[in-house]
Amino acid sequence: MKTYLVGGAVRDKLLGYPHHEHDWVVVGATPEEMRAAGFKPVGKDFPVFLHPQTNEEYALARTERKTGRGYHGFNFYCDPDVTLEQDLARRDLTINAMAEDENGNLIDPYGGQCDLEQKFLRHVSPAFAEDPLRILRVARFAARYHHLGFRIAPETIELMRAIVAAGEVEHLVSERIWKETERALREPNPEIYFLTLQQCEAAQHLFPELHSEALALTELEHCAAQFHEPLVRFAVLCSKLITNEAAALCARVCAPNDYRELAQLTIAQLPALQNTDSPETAFAVIEHSDALRRPQRFELLLDVATALSVVPIIVERLRSAHKSAARITAQPLAERGFKGVALGEELRHERLAAIQREWS
Repeated sequence: MKTYLVGGAVRDKLLGYPHHEHDWVVVGATPEEMRAAGFKPVGKDFPVFLHPQTNEEYALARTERKTGRGYHGFNFYCDPDVTLEQDLARRDLTINAMAEDENGNLIDPYGGQCDLEQKFLRHVSPAFAEDPLRILRVARFAARYHHLGFRIAPETIELMRAIVAAGEVEHLVSERIWKETERALREPNPEIYFLTLQQCEAAQHLFPELHSEALALTELEHCAAQFHEPLVRFAVLCSKLITNEAAALCARVCAPNDYRELAQLTIAQLPALQNTDSPETAFAVIEHSDALRRPQRFELLLDVATALSVVPIIVERLRSAHKSAARITAQPLAERGFKGVALGEELRHERLAAIQREWS
């Protein structure tokens, strides 16, 4: 039994890039031997185990054979006679197909280190085409390493186009699309993810609502330079859509409710945000954004406004107006005898008055 560090940890160590997770491959072992050594099995499709102390993932070396369409259409073969090189051969990119032994020696049968030095994202073998999810993964890696000068090898882009032309992306499940997309939204250059999917002609199948006229790539790039929050980045991405398009996009990719809500709120309130010029219009934005009940979401909306180049003084006045309104609560008014509809009207009156005092 031999254990090797593989994949991202090896790649990023060579790059000098931050990494936090470690994946391991075990060669020459059986599931029974792993369990006997205290490892906890977690894999459903193939044997993956958690280390009893570190809780890191240890996978038995495996090969795979395409048996159907999409991400799940594979049979896996795990046996002690599967070699490390065979396991690495099934990986997506050469830079992900490297390993390190217990002495720190690099095992690089497919030229990953050379591609790191030349800054290429290149597929390992033609088997890349068997898994359409790899299109999204390559696009995400492009978003991660773009600022370091990485680019996708031309032959890999062509292979990605061939996967799309074969109809394979139609078999990707929404949850997997969203998982890769959300991860891409956290990368240094998320706009490169969507640009890559455009270049390989996958975007029109995966995100038809984000057609070229509605794809806010420049705005997303500008946003990513200021804000790391993926919710803000997604709202900026959707800022050129109409409400129904944003709802359809979020439903298509199973985006969580907080993403959907902020995107739709941005679309609904952006014109008002851009034209806030009085206490009354500021209060209208606060009310329509449900800012007094959802203050954290309102702060995210103001970040979106900043990313979309709303005049800074307007953003700060909205933030101040929100704080002024929030200080006015119903309890003192109730103690003065207001109740029911009258209480609500007086509360609005007092809050607007507070904003007017702040505004002046």
